[in-house]
Amino acid sequence: MTALSSPLLPSDASAEPSEADLVALVGSRLCHDLISPLGAISNGVELLAMSGGAMSPEMQLIAESVSAANARVKFFRVAFGQANTEQRVSQNEIRSLLSEMSATGRTKFDWQVDGDQPRHLVKMAYLAILCMETALPFGGRLVITEHNGEWHLVAETRRTKPDDALWQALAGHAPADLRPAQVQFILLPREAETYGRHIDWQINETEARMSF
Repeated sequence: MTALSSPLLPSDASAEPSEADLVALVGSRLCHDLISPLGAISNGVELLAMSGGAMSPEMQLIAESVSAANARVKFFRVAFGQANTEQRVSQNEIRSLLSEMSATGRTKFDWQVDGDQPRHLVKMAYLAILCMETALPFGGRLVITEHNGEWHLVAETRRTKPDDALWQALAGHAPADLRPAQVQFILLPREAETYGRHIDWQINETEARMSF
């Protein structure tokens, strides 16, 4: 029997993945493994619909739920996955994805950034969207634009409900009781620091703004 042993660690610690890299790798792995079964379920529902039988309310609910889950996983794959300055995301892919999310959620997304974009900037935009969603319990309309290299997100809603302590995490003051659904408030400022960007935000009773 061949004995197995742990490999020697490199003397240069910088060669090891950083904590942020490991988080991104885990995010990419989870989303990658979930997309295939969700796609298979979606295909199965389509085949059942094509078989000639009427779409029952139960099947319609399954179809809508799978579509929403599939769109969300694709969104998370960019928001929490690996990204660098070499990779790009097409405009059509972004708009198609946000359109799917708009169709099944309370918030309607309007992506007004022209052309394909570097994946790391799209990742920051997606993390910003996740942050802004926490302040929009009633949904609304969220517009994403870019001007002279600066990205802007503006959300209009019936009434905002921000958690002030949570939003202070964007300035490096993360609350001790941060929940998994709020991890974007930690990741976004780290991405901003990596690429030399500063995050600004403003929230009033009916509008939320963020730029980086």
